[in-house]
Amino acid sequence: MTLPAGFKELNALLPGQVKANEPMARHTTWRIGGPADIFVEPTGVKELARLVTWVHGRGLPLYFIGNGSNLLVKDGGIRGIVVKIGRAFGQVQVQETTLIAGAGTMLGVLASVAQKNGVGGLEFATGIPGTVGGAVVMNAGANGLSMADLVQEVTVMDSSGELERRNAGELGFGYRTSNLLGSSLVVLEVTCRGVARDPDRIRADMEQYLARRRASQPLSYPSAGSVFKNPPGKTAGWLIEQAGCKGMRQGDAQVSLIHANFIVNLGKATARDVQILIHRVQQLVYERFGITLTLEVQVLGED
Repeated sequence: MTLPAGFKELNALLPGQVKANEPMARHTTWRIGGPADIFVEPTGVKELARLVTWVHGRGLPLYFIGNGSNLLVKDGGIRGIVVKIGRAFGQVQVQETTLIAGAGTMLGVLASVAQKNGVGGLEFATGIPGTVGGAVVMNAGANGLSMADLVQEVTVMDSSGELERRNAGELGFGYRTSNLLGSSLVVLEVTCRGVARDPDRIRADMEQYLARRRASQPLSYPSAGSVFKNPPGKTAGWLIEQAGCKGMRQGDAQVSLIHANFIVNLGKATARDVQILIHRVQQLVYERFGITLTLEVQVLGED
């Protein structure tokens, strides 16, 4: 195996945290994706600062991921360096009704911690398979609520390894977006404000949301959640179903029979299979309704 340029130097800088030619299928919920030249999972803030400073000095492409739950990596993989903000950034602190979570905390874990401590507001996040950091960047949401309803401030790191705090009003939250999306900043910590609530009532609502999710989403197959954003006044799933796309298949990629805004991996789907389905769905919905569906999932890499 040929080692990518810079691997030995970076491995010496961050021993045990760096992999070469790492298949991204191991790091996306779609279980799809070619290799990243260099893949790094830092063990802490200091290590991450060393990494971004090293990369910044060399002008190399740098990408950050969380749980890979809203991500399609193309079959040719990613040229450059992929950094996973994972378990090392998964601590949660509770201060009355305020939750301070590391960006690598899974949303389900944060919702569970909130429930046990009688902090309401995160019930909607039950079952969302993303990290807190990724959820803020994408302003993830469900059941009529989103991260923008809870976030007070975030701690980010810039390309020089410096830390900065930004309040919610500086994040440019919109429907499934923020101004962190596509920026060079990486989220390290998120402060959320909930409300005092009876833990049993929180649990009951979480169980109801989870039951609804299990009944309405294809959780038995790998997917990336909702593929398309909902157009104003419509739901993408309804448009896709009405356009006759439900069950449409390309290779082992299929428009879900349970929820038409999901594309599932039946076993050996490729990114190319998914991309072909995406384009077909967009075309058929446009032909039927004159509406162009835009992607909610992020696409990285090369064919």
